[in-house]
This record gives sequence, C-alpha cells and structure tokens, in this order.
Amino acid sequence: MDALELLAHDHRRVEQLFRDYRSAASDRQRRGVVELLVRELSRHAALEEMYVYPLAKQVFVDGGREIGEHLGEHLAVKETLLALDRLDEGDERTDELVARLRREVEEHVREEEEVFMPRLRASVSRRELDDLGRLLAQARQGVPTRPHPHAPDHPPALTLAGPVAAAYDRLRDRLQRRPRT
Repeated sequence: MDALELLAHDHRRVEQLFRDYRSAASDRQRRGVVELLVRELSRHAALEEMYVYPLAKQVFVDGGREIGEHLGEHLAVKETLLALDRLDEGDERTDELVARLRREVEEHVREEEEVFMPRLRASVSRRELDDLGRLLAQARQGVPTRPHPHAPDHPPALTLAGPVAAAYDRLRDRLQRRPRT
C-alpha cells in the first residue's frame, strides 16, 4: 500500500472500532475497545506527525498553515484520548468521551480524505508515496501507543521524543496487559 492507502486503511479500522464499541455487550468489552482506540489513534497520529505532515509541509505552498490546522485537530483528539485512557472500566463518562472522540475523528478523517490526501497525491510522485508507505509500515512498530498531547508534534523535537515515548508506552502496555494490534 502507498502511504495514503495505508492511512485510509487506518481510518477504516478506527471506524470499525467505533462500531465495535456501540455493539459491545459489557463494560469489559467496551473498555477493551477503548484501549484499542487509544492505541490505534495514537499510532496513527504519530505516523502522520513524524512522516506525512513534514512531507506535505515541504510540497504544499501553504503547507505550514494547513499542517498547523491538522496538528490542532490532533491535539484535540489526543486530549480526548488521554481522558479516556485515564478512566476505569465502567466509568460513566466513557460513553460521552467516546462520542466526542468519534465526532473529532470523523471531522478529521473527512477533511483528510476529501482535501488533504488528494492534494498530497497530486503533489508527489507515486514512487514517493510507495516509499513512504513502506516507511510507515515499518515505523508503526516504534511509535507511541498512548496519547501525549504535551509532547512535540513536529520534527526535529518529535523525532527525538517519539522513540522515548514509544518505549515507555510499550512498557506500560505490557505491565497493564493492554491488547496488542
């Protein structure tokens, strides 16, 4: 898959997780889905921030402004993810936060898929997107699995902080027996 196909695939996976949350039969199942949402969206955001957005910033005439808007959307999602991540199984606030997260993600995905992705596809070669897709697939295993709304969100600081956060997240995931994807 090229980079944009890989990101769209991530979007479909998250949409399925929202459906899974709605159909979950117990608090335990809902909490499991929340943990997967936290993991998948944290990884997706990190990949975009580390690899996709810097490329777009280079090739778009107004890249800095547009990427700033996307990073603002990411910040809102990360803050909601952090709030969800801190809740216990069965917490009454979970449904409200998942609904907020869904709204934030749906708006971000719509904008990315209707505007950002077609624009990036038109701005770079097929080979560059293929190469970036391979890089994203490899990098997925080494990016943070938890939200870090106060961490740097663009290179070079992100390039330094990302691996440290990822190692810390993976340790926490193992200790807390979080689901792996």
